[in-house]
Amino acid sequence: MTGPLERLLVVILPALNEEKSVGQVIARIPTQIPGIGRVEAVVVDDGSSDATAEAARRAGARVISHGSTQGVGAAFATGIDTALRMGADHIVNMDADGQFDPADIPALLAPLLDGSAEFATCTRFARKDYVPEMPWVKKWGNRVMCRMINWIIGCGRFTDVSCGFRAYTRETALKLNLFGQFTYTQESFIDLASKGVRMVEVPLRVRGTREHGESRVASSLWRYGTNALLIILRSMRDVQPLKFFGLIALAFLGLGIVQGLFVFGWWVATGGTSPFHALLIGSGTFLMLGTLTGVLALIADMIGRTRRSIDALLLIARRREYEKREEER
Repeated sequence: MTGPLERLLVVILPALNEEKSVGQVIARIPTQIPGIGRVEAVVVDDGSSDATAEAARRAGARVISHGSTQGVGAAFATGIDTALRMGADHIVNMDADGQFDPADIPALLAPLLDGSAEFATCTRFARKDYVPEMPWVKKWGNRVMCRMINWIIGCGRFTDVSCGFRAYTRETALKLNLFGQFTYTQESFIDLASKGVRMVEVPLRVRGTREHGESRVASSLWRYGTNALLIILRSMRDVQPLKFFGLIALAFLGLGIVQGLFVFGWWVATGGTSPFHALLIGSGTFLMLGTLTGVLALIADMIGRTRRSIDALLLIARRREYEKREEER
C-alpha cells in the first residue's frame, strides 16, 4: 500500500479558451497537503483557439491537447486516463475558469484520505450561506437534476449533481465507465452508484459567475438541459434497464387500462360502445404494447446483469493495463 509520503495527487483541469485564468488557478493549487506526498497539475486543452496551453505550461502544468473541441466529457476522460498513467493515487477534477478555489482541495480530499468515502463532490447548495449568486433558472435546473439523479440511484441525499469540483480515489477512477462527451457530471453519479462506490458531498464556497468569458457547457441552458437529459436517460437505460423499460411498460398499461375502463363503464351504462370504438382499439393497443415492453424490460435486465460482469472484467483489465504503463515509465 502506498504510504502518505509517496501518494500522488493529480489535479486535472479541462480547459477551453481559459488563457486569462488557467495560470492563476494552477499557481494556487496547494503543494503541501497532509497525507499527500506530491501534487501534479494536468490541463486538458480541448481545442482552444487562444494561448490556454502556453499559459498552463508556463504555470508548471502538464498539458494534453485535443486537436479539436470534443466536449467537457471527452476532456474529463482524457484527464482521468492521463492521471492513471501517471500513477495517481488520488485525482481531483476542477474547472480552469477560477470559479472553484484550489485552496479547498484539502477539504475535498479529506473524506478520501480518512477512508470514509471513495468519491467526494463539492456541493454549492447544502448550506444556505454557501449558495452562490446565480440566475434562479440555474438553481431550479439543478434541483430538477438532483431529484432525477437521486430517484434513479435510489438515494435522496445529494444536493448538487452538476458541480465539476470532485475528488476520486484511484480505484474509483478505474471503475468509471462513461460515454457522454458533452458532460460527465450527472452520468458519473449513476455509474458509480451502480457499482457501490461510497460517495459524499462536501459543502464549499463557489463563485457563481466567471471572471472571464462564459461557460461552454451552460452558455445555453436549453442546450445544456437537453444534452444532459439525453446522457442521463442513456445511463439509466444501461445501468437500470428494468426500471427504465418498466416505467415505459407501466405507462402503456396505465393508458390501456384507463381507456378500457372508460369504455367498459360506458357499455354498462348504455349497453354499447359507440361512439368510443377508437378508444376500445386504443386500449387493446396500449395493453399489448405494455405487455411487450414489460417482456423487453425483463430481457434488458438480463442483459444488464451481463454488463455488470463485463464491468468487473474491465476493471481487472484496467488495473493490469495501468500497472503495466507505470512499470514502463
